[in-house]
Amino acid sequence: MADTSTSRGEKIREKGREGGYPDNLVTAPNSAAVSRSPSVTLGPGAQGWLARLRRTRLGAGIYSDIRSRAPFYVSDWTDAWNYRVVPAVVLIFFANVLPGIAFSLDLIETTQQYGVSEVLLSSFMASFIFSIFGAQPLCIAGVTGPITVLNKTIFDIIERQPDAPNYLQFVGWVYLWGAILHWITAILNWCNFLKYVTLFSCDTFGFYVSWVYLQYGVQVITRQFPSPSNAGDSPTPTLDGAFVGIILAFLMLVSSYLFRTASRSALFHRHIRRFLADYGMPISLVAASAMAYWGRFNHANPTTLPIGRAFMPAGDREWLVRFWELDGKWVGIAFPFGFALWVLFFFDHNVSSLMAQGTEFPLRKPPGFHYDFFLLGITTFTAGLLGVPAPNGLIPQAPIHTTSLLVMGRPSKKDIEDDPTPTSRGSDDQPHKHPRLHMPHINDEPEPDPTQARDGEGDLRRHEVPVGVVEQRVSNLAQGALCLVLLTGPFLHVLSLIPRGVLAGLFWYMGADALEGNGITRKLLYFLRDKALTPSDEPLHKVRKSRILLFVTVQLAGFGATMAVTQTIAAIGFPVIILLLVPVRTLLVPRLPFTAEELAILDGPTASPFTMESVGGTL
Repeated sequence: MADTSTSRGEKIREKGREGGYPDNLVTAPNSAAVSRSPSVTLGPGAQGWLARLRRTRLGAGIYSDIRSRAPFYVSDWTDAWNYRVVPAVVLIFFANVLPGIAFSLDLIETTQQYGVSEVLLSSFMASFIFSIFGAQPLCIAGVTGPITVLNKTIFDIIERQPDAPNYLQFVGWVYLWGAILHWITAILNWCNFLKYVTLFSCDTFGFYVSWVYLQYGVQVITRQFPSPSNAGDSPTPTLDGAFVGIILAFLMLVSSYLFRTASRSALFHRHIRRFLADYGMPISLVAASAMAYWGRFNHANPTTLPIGRAFMPAGDREWLVRFWELDGKWVGIAFPFGFALWVLFFFDHNVSSLMAQGTEFPLRKPPGFHYDFFLLGITTFTAGLLGVPAPNGLIPQAPIHTTSLLVMGRPSKKDIEDDPTPTSRGSDDQPHKHPRLHMPHINDEPEPDPTQARDGEGDLRRHEVPVGVVEQRVSNLAQGALCLVLLTGPFLHVLSLIPRGVLAGLFWYMGADALEGNGITRKLLYFLRDKALTPSDEPLHKVRKSRILLFVTVQLAGFGATMAVTQTIAAIGFPVIILLLVPVRTLLVPRLPFTAEELAILDGPTASPFTMESVGGTL
């Protein structure tokens, strides 16, 4: 019996080593330990019931997240000694900070209560807390478009009141109510409801965010044209400057796409292609900004980013917002707005975390949704205290961050011969991986790490797949630290040199890139694709076209409702519509004329069972 137990334990430890876990984290049950367990006499059903009961205890999710993630804390720092961290920092810094500032331009100009300093401080605070203390450091948090819409709607509503309160004090209470709901959610383990969030909801919300990026790009351009609303701006917008802004926007968009296309082609040496994939977008941004100061473009004086004083908030107010001085009646009125904030962050932040740990990423370290949502409550409360926009998970920046940390490799020749389509990742013996349809851009993977491939193996290189992710905390912390560096006087001056037209092009590029890899877009393109050039193993071949169209129609209805509401004064309620996507998928869609096999192909879990263990598994 002892020999059998020893052999079984060694097998378990060997499997743990294959998964990248040290022996001290992989333990096998021995006979003595099993005999002392009070549940040893219970059947599988009773043991499952006890497991569910343990997950419902107050704070059980937070405790489980900390316990499962703590053993990896040291390796989260030591694993950062990898070149992939460098391009990840550069890419995410540009993809996080500049869109965040551009999103906030409307809020800055409308409320006069925020400035660039507030946006940068908010991004730094989020990166510092989640990279140092968080359980999911791959998820990038910052200022998003939805939170700026929410804050602007709050301003529009309260400013219509005859006895309007102090805006920052009122928002401070909104954030406090939202933070309290965050903490209650984490303690009561309500993040377990994420098991109901599938690609149906994520694709719909991602589709909405993509179009928000495209819309904001157009909005940035139109606001550069002279109008009575910006006549008092300094410098005064000119027609020539507006047209130059359009040229710079298209220059940014086209050059970024050219770099991306070249990085995925057969041109140049693999090291050059990898360089273009890592730094193409930042190079395009710097080059397009420099063009604004060349020849006649400079004489047109295109509009640039507004800045304030170094480390000073807008209006030279003090950093501490004394929200406790707000009149009592407004404290109660702030609660519904705090509830809307909670709904938005519950879906937006957790979906960002799910997408950053999606099925296409071969992750080895456990997640922690409950604990991170508790931390999000802390950042939300701190944001209200400092008078800065509340940060939360970013789409598409969070999955972009993980993608930039991918390490590419190739299977052995025997594996390629046994499986003619190894990149489909949809085999029966890998139930946690899904068909290509569900993988947002894995067909266009970045070039492999130079250490993982050699020249002269072109056929094998076609089968290169993600073999690992550099899971660490340094890249998130570093890009946040650069936000703090931008708050200094010299770098604020550099920031003020970036034309707004370049930011419009950045919006268009990120929105179009996210839209291209979205599940809704891929289903629509399936109808337009040449059938002779469609792979024979395409999963959608097994679904009736009318059912594909019906599924996409339901998703587009959700997208349309969300987009329509955000264009009105009722935009304060758009987070509720987003959250309703979950019960629509769970309760309504199964009642529509789909077979179980069709739904399994059209939809699926966002993350692998390994990731979903933090919220009680998948359905």
